[in-house]
Amino acid sequence: MITVFGSINMDLIATTTRLPKPGETVAGQSFTTAAGGKGANQALAARRAGSTVRMAGAVGEDGFAEPALALLKEAGVLLDTVRPVSDPTGTAIILVGGDGENMIAVVPGANGVVSAEDAEKSVCLLSERDILMMQMEVPAGAIETAFGLAKTQGTTTIFNTAPLTDDAIRLAGLADIVVSNETEFELLVGRSGLSADERVSEMQQMAERTGQTLVVTLGADGVVAIHKGQILRATGLKITPVDTVGAGDTFCGYLAASLDQGFDFAAALRRAAIAGSLACLKAGAQPSIPASDGVAGHL
Repeated sequence: MITVFGSINMDLIATTTRLPKPGETVAGQSFTTAAGGKGANQALAARRAGSTVRMAGAVGEDGFAEPALALLKEAGVLLDTVRPVSDPTGTAIILVGGDGENMIAVVPGANGVVSAEDAEKSVCLLSERDILMMQMEVPAGAIETAFGLAKTQGTTTIFNTAPLTDDAIRLAGLADIVVSNETEFELLVGRSGLSADERVSEMQQMAERTGQTLVVTLGADGVVAIHKGQILRATGLKITPVDTVGAGDTFCGYLAASLDQGFDFAAALRRAAIAGSLACLKAGAQPSIPASDGVAGHL
């Protein structure tokens, strides 16, 4: 069983031939909406990977709430700990350039009022056999409460440090498994411009100091992890990306689900890396998340 405690958004997505520079206006090519939010994305990925998943968070009492939850409902994600609130459903405004790179502005809305009480109601349902996964798109106080309760219950915690803030740096120390991209990891350890060898050295030192499992995603270069003193690496697929939005969330969801399903850590990394690659082949965060059968065909 996996509980994802995090954000639920509607994504408003415009495509352009290239991303604008500061102060510049460029012509858009298309516009679509899609359900998103890092929490909801990761919950859907874990569910499509085959695990039982509960989503915990908040949505508004507005026209975006139903479509924001539609794919989660369709997939069978449990939504009994999603709370309706008076604030608007969270939104993300996304620009996708012709090379697949993106720029995102997130308006928290209902995600900003997720509380310690919400954490208590969702985490109390977990046991030591379960996994709690979190990110940084809901208030730090609620996340900290969830970490404390999970530790008391012996629940395994996975923390995705995106988007990285000062609170994320502090909270990362509470997790059993920390997942960052390479830029976030440099901010986490306070060093920039790390070479591949320096990155691994920093990961080893941090893992020895904290006892945590550390995972750093490297885009097209795959992923590197330190788990129980071992250096593990995995690569995804060689692809031409259409849209990288949601690839990291797909990776996180598949990693959690793979561990939930008993994969060893190296195999879980490989499965998650492949899923993240496949998520780059379609537009939108949630619509692009692959089903487990599609990922299995590449293992």
